[in-house]
Amino acid sequence: MNDTFLRACRGEKTDYTPIWMMRQAGRYLPEYQKVRGNVTFLELCKSPELCVEVTLQPVDLLNMDAAILFSDILIPIEAMGARLEFHEGHGPTFPEKVRSQADVDRLIVPEPDEATDFVMETIRLLRSELKVPLIGFAGAPFTCATYLIEGGSSKVFWETKKMMFTQPILFHKLMDKITQCTILYLLAQARAGAQALQIFDSWAGILAPCDFEHFALPYVQRIIFKLQEETDIPIIYFANNGATLLDMSISSGADVIGLDWRINIGEAVRRVGQKAVQGNLDPFALMLPKEELRERIKGILDGAEGAFGHIFNLGHGIHQFTPPEQARCAVEAVHELSSR
Repeated sequence: MNDTFLRACRGEKTDYTPIWMMRQAGRYLPEYQKVRGNVTFLELCKSPELCVEVTLQPVDLLNMDAAILFSDILIPIEAMGARLEFHEGHGPTFPEKVRSQADVDRLIVPEPDEATDFVMETIRLLRSELKVPLIGFAGAPFTCATYLIEGGSSKVFWETKKMMFTQPILFHKLMDKITQCTILYLLAQARAGAQALQIFDSWAGILAPCDFEHFALPYVQRIIFKLQEETDIPIIYFANNGATLLDMSISSGADVIGLDWRINIGEAVRRVGQKAVQGNLDPFALMLPKEELRERIKGILDGAEGAFGHIFNLGHGIHQFTPPEQARCAVEAVHELSSR
């Protein structure tokens, strides 16, 4: 197995900088669109054979150094008893919003091997086929809570912040229940064979640092502490739009700190210290002419030269209209320019 990604996570010497891309199995690939054309998104997420197929696609087509499980951060939240729907052009929705104590009480903490058995089966099947490491994942509790409270995605997060500031006890009870669920879900992924775990905090950046420290960070720390108590696989924490939260993200306990593109990677490396970093190309920079893209990649590689460990990645998910050839060019450039 090519374990370059895992060695970089651990801060070990590598022959080159490994690369994978968030949302690498997805809509920008014609091969994915072909699979997706026959099923709904939720049907795809719950079909292990199809999930295996689309997880493998970017590894085989683009020569990625790690695979990330194809799923969605809201799958375990649905298993808690919240009705989840996906509508084309509108993303995920929870028709029954969580706004009261009774709503929180209705949520359960499911047994992941039973409630999300299809995820664990996908992991087992992938491990038998992959020649690169497999990353499992979950959404961070704050990010997942916003979907439940808002009933879907949001631009201003009015209901989430209203609950935080006017009903903090209720908010913390919701966060506690999601955290319990997430711990069990990620431990089950590790048992099934995931070789690293990433926690996605997609909406952490909407919070003031003091609110992140009080309302979100303790639950991430709790998850990571429990994972590290029971497994030795690398844990990645990614707080999107989180440049102002970097020092607190470091205190999450994660082995690898994911970076978006809003911070200079050299500065981040200096502040992170004895932890690996992951990132941080602007996803839209993949649209640059190839020579300019190579120069942008070289700048990131040079900036991360002193890192304890560096995994090249985008600063967020690859955009659906990105030409696959541009992604392939980026992978080749990272491999070539970073070869020791």
